[in-house]
Parts: sequence; C-alpha cells; structure tokens
Amino acid sequence: MSLNERISKVIEYSQFTPSEFADEIDVQRSSISHITSGRNKPSLEFIIKIKSRFPELLWDWLVTGEGEMLKSEVPEIKISEEQPEEDQVRTTPLPDLFTMMNDDDEFGIDETETEPALTASGESVIPTPDKAAEKISDSQRLETSPEQILSQVIGNQSNKIKRIVLFYENGKFESFEP
Repeated sequence: MSLNERISKVIEYSQFTPSEFADEIDVQRSSISHITSGRNKPSLEFIIKIKSRFPELLWDWLVTGEGEMLKSEVPEIKISEEQPEEDQVRTTPLPDLFTMMNDDDEFGIDETETEPALTASGESVIPTPDKAAEKISDSQRLETSPEQILSQVIGNQSNKIKRIVLFYENGKFESFEP
C-alpha cells in the first residue's frame, strides 16, 4: 500500500470529508486532493500533522505501511486458575516513567545525599557566602573608579589629532589636517 493510499485510509478512518480533514490537520485543502490523487507525495510536516492530530495511529504503519494502522488496546492478561473466577480477563496499563520509579533505592539514589543537613531546631543550614565573591559581581565589574577615568582622560590628551573628516548628507566630504 502506498503512502498516498494510507493517507486516504486515514481520511476514511477519521470520518471527515477531505476538506474537513484538511481543516482538521491545518493544511491547504488542495494538498489533500493532490496527495490522494497521487500527484504529490506528502511532506514530513504533513505526516507529523496527521500523527499529532491522530495519536492513535502508529508511526511505522503511517510511514512504511508495516504493522497495524492503530495502536492496539491495552493487552489482555488472563488471571491465573487459582483465582475463583477462571474466565475473568483483566487489562493492565502499560508502565510509564513514573510508575516504574516507586523506590529510589532501586535506582541507586540515596535520599540522605539530596536532603540538606538539619540543625537541632529542624532548620536547614545555609552556608555563608564568601566575602571575596561578594565584592566581585557582574554589575560591579562595569563600574569604573574616578581614578581610572581621570587616568584615561590624561592619557588621551597626549594623542595628537592627525585629520578631521566631515561627511555631508549629499555624499560629499571634507578633510582637514592641522
């Protein structure tokens, strides 16, 4: 099945008309017509828009045509025969990142390392900042002392003017040499 045919199948699955489908995934209506007719191939952006609007579609099927079109429902697990009702079927949700992290010990995290030390009163100890670090901060680095400014002005006075150039709005200029 070609990619164009799979997109046509997604449009059928969505139960929208092609123009409604185009509006739903926020593409031009003509692009749907061009893709389903086989005139154009869909771009990656087009496929991503379909996938984001219909998250139940499988990437493998949408891109390559392999596998099933839709994600299967939660797998069914038969309860063991020791249970009183043998024919019961229950579904278990797939684990996610947070259900897998029940115990920090399993992952080698020591909770005592992450908690700050407590004093006898139950308050955490806050280290005092170094005074040398306090003196130099980003805002203070931009400040210059009056002595530095004065030395710069005196140093600039020893420079001699070589040439003065005036530029006019009409593109002309004049050059003056002392």
